[in-house]
Amino acid sequence: MAEQLGTLEELPQDYRDAMTDAGVAPLWPMMRKVLPHGRPQPATKPSYWNYQALRPLLLRAGELTPVEKAERRVLVMSDQGRGTGAMQATSSIYIGMQLLLPGEVAPAHKHTPSAARIIVEGKGGYTVVDGEKLPMNRGDVVLTPGGEWHDHGHEGDEPVVWLDALDLPLFVYLEGSYAEEAPLQAQRNRPDASMVEYLASGLKPSRRGASARRYPMMRFPWDRTEAALREMAKYSEGAVELDYVNPETGQDVLPTMGFTAMMLRPGETLRPPLSSESAVFHVIGGAGRSVIDGTSFDWGERDTFTAPVFAGIDHVNTGDEPAFLVRVHDRPLQEKLGYYEERAR
Repeated sequence: MAEQLGTLEELPQDYRDAMTDAGVAPLWPMMRKVLPHGRPQPATKPSYWNYQALRPLLLRAGELTPVEKAERRVLVMSDQGRGTGAMQATSSIYIGMQLLLPGEVAPAHKHTPSAARIIVEGKGGYTVVDGEKLPMNRGDVVLTPGGEWHDHGHEGDEPVVWLDALDLPLFVYLEGSYAEEAPLQAQRNRPDASMVEYLASGLKPSRRGASARRYPMMRFPWDRTEAALREMAKYSEGAVELDYVNPETGQDVLPTMGFTAMMLRPGETLRPPLSSESAVFHVIGGAGRSVIDGTSFDWGERDTFTAPVFAGIDHVNTGDEPAFLVRVHDRPLQEKLGYYEERAR
């Protein structure tokens, strides 16, 4: 296989002009850009957002722009490889930090991309999805799958902030991204499914032939997740990680995005294999340092950082207490497309 292919500049100008007039272009000068040898060459760069730096900007947004003029009051967290304003944190994942103030309501809408919310701070916030009211407490993962009506409200007395994660870049690339609006939904007078049908792991309602909803559980309470991680750490060696799954099927909770809860013991270092997934890491609690493709980030509670595909990643807990993170990744999409891959370091 040739190391160096022919360039556009090597072709005669009259031929290049004729191709332009015909609306065609030669593949060979572009071949290595779209099909590099051995591994992808990602545009995504490791990126990091310090929550203490973001928070004042988010609160100022609350002073400057009422939710009625924003629909969703969000600060977009852009991949540094693409530049500020890019609607991508990785090639396939968009993230943003959203603020809702006491008494505010974000109007009901639905959209083609799927979304999840990781609750960062505050009490009293809630999301309504298809009539189901989902409380939003610190560390909870709340789903708003593509095509599902949802709105947000705030019954507390302090700001509520959450991290949005969407597969928006995929739908923008496919020219399939759009939203519809509607009046606020009527709320069902009952707790959400995580507190009723799926209160206990390993159990699900017996339906006698009736089918479950596609997304039967849309809130994953952090207190139960942390308890499970701590218990697992007592009786296992190596990485302590738990995947969020659909309790009816055992599959990933959304079609293209996966969510994994992580715990690092005090002083512990994790060196996962190289993998084709891109990832966003959000810190629920604790402190540590991550080195991603040679770029070092010191992180603490509520911070967020990213890793591109096939990145060399080293995490270390630098504190005296366990550190907890949620990793958002695109492995479900890659597995559906048949190309998810891991390589030894």
